[in-house]
Amino acid sequence: MASKNRILVPDARPALDRLKADVMHAQGYNVDKSAPDDVKFEIAEELGIPFSKEYNGKLTSEQAGKIGGPIGGNMVKEMVRMAQEQMAKK
Repeated sequence: MASKNRILVPDARPALDRLKADVMHAQGYNVDKSAPDDVKFEIAEELGIPFSKEYNGKLTSEQAGKIGGPIGGNMVKEMVRMAQEQMAKK
């Protein structure tokens, strides 16, 4: 599945993948640290949304949001928490 998301610093990809794996593991998902993107399949299955590794063009934006929302939302929450923790140390 092609993604239009592009990170500004490509070298940050491994750190973002580790963050995704850690955050989603903390949320109770079974995350393979070598393939953290696969957590979206577990979420889709849990929600009963037909999601595959091939073509997902028939998904509605609502369905896609239900899959990606918990992942991105929890990652953002963790990044904010980390930033607040760093600011409190200064």
